[in-house]
Amino acid sequence: MELKPLRQDGVVELLQITDTHLFADKDADFLGIAPWHSGQAVVNAILENEQLAGTQPHDLILATGDLSQDHSRDSYRHFSELMSELAPPVFWLPGNHDDADLMQAELDNAGISNAKHLLCGQWQILLLDTQLAGETHGELSAAQLSLLEQAITAYPRHHLLLAVHHQAIPVGCAWLDQHNLRNASAMQALLVKHQASRVVLCGHVHQGFDQREQDIRYLASPATCIQFKPLSDEFVLDSMAPGWRALSLHPDGRLSTQVWRLPPHAFEPDFSATGY
Repeated sequence: MELKPLRQDGVVELLQITDTHLFADKDADFLGIAPWHSGQAVVNAILENEQLAGTQPHDLILATGDLSQDHSRDSYRHFSELMSELAPPVFWLPGNHDDADLMQAELDNAGISNAKHLLCGQWQILLLDTQLAGETHGELSAAQLSLLEQAITAYPRHHLLLAVHHQAIPVGCAWLDQHNLRNASAMQALLVKHQASRVVLCGHVHQGFDQREQDIRYLASPATCIQFKPLSDEFVLDSMAPGWRALSLHPDGRLSTQVWRLPPHAFEPDFSATGY
């Protein structure tokens, strides 16, 4: 699928929204936070930021999994309604908490595209499915790895933003890094062959993360609900507010990005929680 950047200079502007963990019940509690209410607050904040800055709408939104917590039709309908308040097209992939078939059916019904390979200016964006049925950790199937190889081969001069749900390198949380992308090395072996810029963007870890390895930049973003405390060996919730990430993809392969959050203490989780 091809998208023309809105900016005249060819910079691609996008947002990452991830790990909304919505329920059928908009008031349902998730470790002290009602995810629909925090998600709505994030949408409102994005709209307010754009209005204050007087900027053009973003080219697209990437929703990187765990959109639902209870696998319900209504949870995906709530997600679609939230996204309808934002102007850009939305592209998505499933997380370990999602019902992928139901997710696709409901998002299709809402008119949200199922496209997984996008050409936008000098960049290509590829969304790969790391969901492994019945497991918390992730894995890329042979078919998904083949899609990555095809994208690199077909567009060797396009810079690549690869979106996945599970983290491909450790983020420093021992309890969370055991639920990573198990065959990340197979993905990385393909990425290092690509001559243009390479960025891997993930959800799953409920925290901001930015690190470079083998000249590949790895990014993760806050969830729109609960946050996991960085660098913690055991499950611990963080006091940081829900948020999202904005990214600018420059034609020359540079990437500039910023994590945005709601005001401090806007949504306080249950800090006594030991897991979910």
